[in-house]
Amino acid sequence: MPELPEVEALVRFLGERTGGRRVVAADVAQIAALKTFDPPLGALVDRTVVGTARHGKWLDLAMAGDDPDDVLHLVFHLSRGGWVRWSDTAPTTPVRPRLGGSGGGRAATLALRVRFDDGSGFDLTEAGTRKRLAVHVVRSPDDVEQVRTLGVDPLSAAFTPEVWAALVRGRNQQVKGLLRDQHAVAGIGNAYSDEILHAARTSPFRLTGSMSDDDVDALRDAVVATLRSAVEASAGRPAAELKDAKRRHLRVHGRTGQPCEVCGDTVREVSFADSSLQYCPTCQTGGKPLADRRLSRLVR
Repeated sequence: MPELPEVEALVRFLGERTGGRRVVAADVAQIAALKTFDPPLGALVDRTVVGTARHGKWLDLAMAGDDPDDVLHLVFHLSRGGWVRWSDTAPTTPVRPRLGGSGGGRAATLALRVRFDDGSGFDLTEAGTRKRLAVHVVRSPDDVEQVRTLGVDPLSAAFTPEVWAALVRGRNQQVKGLLRDQHAVAGIGNAYSDEILHAARTSPFRLTGSMSDDDVDALRDAVVATLRSAVEASAGRPAAELKDAKRRHLRVHGRTGQPCEVCGDTVREVSFADSSLQYCPTCQTGGKPLADRRLSRLVR
C-alpha cells in the first residue's frame, strides 16, 4: 500500500506535470471505484489543474473552471493495490465502464483515466482481487469523511511533542496500532510503522502505557526521521520507480529471513489474516521472538 512518502512523491510528480493543464477527458472504468455522484465526474472536463495536495494517504488535484473560485477536487486513495500510471501520450480509445468490484485476478486493471489538453494523462489502476481504490469528486477535500477525520500529519508543524505525547497517553494500546491509526496520525501504514519501530528499537506490541517520557520523545523522533528520509529518497523519481525505491529503502519490512542492517540478527515476521509485520528481535524485543500466530504475544 502506498504510504505517506510515496503519496507525497506522487503528489509532487503530478503537480509538476499537470499544473496549468486543462482536462479534456475523465472516464471511469471501474464503476465501484467512484464513490460520489454530485458533482459528476464529467464536471472535471474543461477545468484547469490549479493545485495538488496530500492528505495523509489521499491525493488531491484541485481544478478550477472559468471562475477561479469555482474549484472542484479529484480526491483519491490508492488503497493496497492501486497506483498512478503516467503517460506523456495518453490512450484515446474509449473507456468501457464495468461494475466488477472483485475478481479479475492479480493483474492491474484500469479504474480511472484522465487526459489533458497536451495529450498527456494518467490512469488509476488497481491490482488484486479486492477492489478498494476510492475516487471522490468534491467541492472541498473535507467533503470526504475519511479526509475530514484524519489525525495530525507527522511531517507538519502541528506534530509537536505535546500533541504526540497526548496521543500516546490518550489510551493504553499497542504502539504499532497507534502509528497506523489514521484518526491519530495520518499517512503511516504497515510498512513504515515497522520501520519506525525498528528505528526506535521498540516492540510493535509494546503498550503505550508502559512508555516513559523519554521513550515517547524517542519514538516521535523516529517517526519524523524515518518519514523524512523516505520522502527524500523518493523525491524527483517518476511514478514508475517509486515502488522499487521504497523496497530498497526499507530495513526490516518485507525482509523476513534477511540479516538486520543494524545488528546482523535475522529479521523475523508475525503473520495475521491478511497482513504481516517484520521486526528484529535483538533491536526491538530484547532478543525474544514474537509468537507467529494471529493473536501474537511475546514468548515468555
